[in-house]
Amino acid sequence: MNRNFAKIAMLWMLSLLIVPGMAAPAKKPGVAQPAADTARTMPELSAADLKKIEEALPAKASATPKKPRKLLVFWRCEGFFHGNGIAAGAKAIVLMGQKTGAYTTDVSADYAAFDAANLVQYDAVVLNNTTKLALPDEAKKKALLDFVKSGKGLIGIHAATDNFYDWPEAAQMLGGTFSGHPWRSGGTWAVKLDEPGHVLNRSFGGQGFKIVDEIYQFKAPYSREQQRVLLALDLSDPVTAGPAQKGGRADKDYAVAWIKQFGSGRVFYGSLGHAGNVFQIPAVLQFYLDGIQYALGDLEADATPRK
Repeated sequence: MNRNFAKIAMLWMLSLLIVPGMAAPAKKPGVAQPAADTARTMPELSAADLKKIEEALPAKASATPKKPRKLLVFWRCEGFFHGNGIAAGAKAIVLMGQKTGAYTTDVSADYAAFDAANLVQYDAVVLNNTTKLALPDEAKKKALLDFVKSGKGLIGIHAATDNFYDWPEAAQMLGGTFSGHPWRSGGTWAVKLDEPGHVLNRSFGGQGFKIVDEIYQFKAPYSREQQRVLLALDLSDPVTAGPAQKGGRADKDYAVAWIKQFGSGRVFYGSLGHAGNVFQIPAVLQFYLDGIQYALGDLEADATPRK
């Protein structure tokens, strides 16, 4: 083969690749994306889905902010991409702040957001369905840990636990790591209130509920000795109990949401939110708003661990 022809052919093939940082082709919401594809775009919500979120928004915040609050909603994924869940979660969080006055919001997928000089402007960080995060330097890792330890907040939604496998202190901060989901998306699963009277559970009116979602199980460092569990799977429901036979926990402890302290800071995690339908449920949005206000330091809640 002529060398010049071979060179031209090679350059033409390379030109077909997506350059990191440039827009990738449109993808279907909710479909898993290859781990190597980091040039992702948050999908647009349909007008119908946006209307359902707006109709489900809480009427007001449960607590009056002690001062103006600002959230960073971070949604980068290096692993599985929950496109529809990310888009709906981000929109719901932004709109809840706007409607209730509980906080203002910035949304980002840029690791530069974790620079210490940037984090100082925020009161809490939301990990919105992030997966396999790989903060690129030790300074950013230290900045995030110090941010929460110093008295700020961290909120994790659904796949936020699918991170930090090689960063033990961050996994400890969040409260657990993903260990599979026997309760598959599209199924209807029963959730119980571990404490019906807990202030952060009041949106559910003292009653457990059923939800169409994908439910996780967790491995170390998850422990009821380290955090206060708010919601868990209700295995008294036969349909929900079925997948537990495939679960990896001998204790059958399948938590769904919890709070904990980390240094002087506050952490709230809720595993609900695989797809956008979850952010159209009024009780769930109120629960997440209350959890955010707890992490911000505006809504007092007992985080003492209970076995």
